[in-house]
Amino acid sequence: MRTIDHWLTSPWRRSGVAALAGSVPVFAFPAPALWWFAYVALVPWILLARSAPTARRAAYDGWCGGFGFMVAVHHWLLPSLHVFIFLIAGLLGVLWAPWGWLIRRFLGGVASPGRGAAALLVLPSAWLAVELVRSWQGLGGPWGMLGSSQWQVGPALRLASVGGVWLLSFLVVAVNVAVAVLVSVRESRMPAVASLVATAAATSAAWAWAPRPDVDGGVRIAVVQPGVIGGPDSPDRRFDREEQLTRRLAGQGVDLIVWGESSVGFDLEDRPDLARRIAALSRQTGADLLVNVDAHRSDRPGIYKSSVLVGANGPTGERYDKMRLIPFGEYIPARSVLGWATSVGRAAGEDRRRGTEQVVMNVGHGLRIGPLVCFETAFPDMSRRLAGDGADVLLGQSSTSSFQGSWAPEQHASLAALRAAETGRPMVHSTLTGVSAVFGPAGQRLGPWLGTDASTAHVYEVPLAHGVTPYVRYGDWPVHGALLVLAALCVGEGARALRLRRTGPEPLVPRARTAHGSPVRPGR
Repeated sequence: MRTIDHWLTSPWRRSGVAALAGSVPVFAFPAPALWWFAYVALVPWILLARSAPTARRAAYDGWCGGFGFMVAVHHWLLPSLHVFIFLIAGLLGVLWAPWGWLIRRFLGGVASPGRGAAALLVLPSAWLAVELVRSWQGLGGPWGMLGSSQWQVGPALRLASVGGVWLLSFLVVAVNVAVAVLVSVRESRMPAVASLVATAAATSAAWAWAPRPDVDGGVRIAVVQPGVIGGPDSPDRRFDREEQLTRRLAGQGVDLIVWGESSVGFDLEDRPDLARRIAALSRQTGADLLVNVDAHRSDRPGIYKSSVLVGANGPTGERYDKMRLIPFGEYIPARSVLGWATSVGRAAGEDRRRGTEQVVMNVGHGLRIGPLVCFETAFPDMSRRLAGDGADVLLGQSSTSSFQGSWAPEQHASLAALRAAETGRPMVHSTLTGVSAVFGPAGQRLGPWLGTDASTAHVYEVPLAHGVTPYVRYGDWPVHGALLVLAALCVGEGARALRLRRTGPEPLVPRARTAHGSPVRPGR
């Protein structure tokens, strides 16, 4: 142990170890999908920050660990962003510096049972505050939220219907803190055991008492996945392939057909021939088509990514313009300063334009759908709003064609399970190149995943459910609770600092006394 401590006295070595410890949780996400690993993955990082010789060093351990975490969960962006991924990770990693400081504050040295118990509440709250800040679209969005690693765990999905992915993140971090305390803080082991018991009890209570989706119908929805199609004429060839696959759905009693993101590379007003071909497909299959147009619009300046509903007579007028755009991928922040990014990566050559509001579309025969485009499926507030506005089915249209061979397609598809469980609405995740997937109203997987090697169309039997989940009704209450905890902590720390300032530091040795027992008076 002394050898390890001595080896870590080097700031550079310690920073490298912290970055490595922060990257460890990536294995809990798809593609490895070791969901159980999430409950211990933070322990090395916590133990390192706890052992920091100073509070400043603990903050550095938090920062470096955050850098490693951000690089690991976004490593698939390296071909697109190049050096920018390290710059962005370094900037966002700062968010974890207070987390590292708090670890040492509550678990460092000889921690009392009171401090250990407080750590089980404060540290998960601080982690949630980090996830809240980095979930802002301008900072890249909520990709890699720790709770989303639990997308295939039934009890966790039930908890998601109560408090969303936020509640899952809080509980996962709380378990990690409890395990770290059990390993390293003997004085606080009883609170740690109590925390583990409370987590198990909360999960069991949610499993037993949280309202279950009330299935009261079903629809047949087809996903069309053309596969990887490259080259300068790829928009035309992709459309031809999608048309060919869609024709195969004729006679299968499909209620809705969904194409992926950027499935149509031309504005349908400028290319009425394409609009007529899609309308013909609607007549042949007896179903409306939800396509995604990625092109300059004829009625306003700029490029939009738009979900467009097309029926037997052409576009129905139902349209949703993507609201939350991917930094660098779809626009370059401060292009006048950072525009050179286009020369070193696959950054957007021209900024896309944003939509202004979410849309619930009426497909007919009583079916209402809520479209989301690309990484908008990572935002729990967007799917919650669609469910609250009356959507029966959530639809995610994505591409992921730039990230074949990485973990991104599987991780993106897994997010649909969380959105379905949170809202009690089934979700269809349709992509150009895989992975396409469908999840039921409880977050359960329906039918096969269409992998990155598939070029096919598949029909899914999708159960419909209604009712309102606690998460849709009450929103992000775990986040609000975490912020209250941190606010109370700040008030307490402020009061403590004020009290110390008034009383002054305790004397290191007792004052000398005279033979009469009175304190020595200076100058006498």
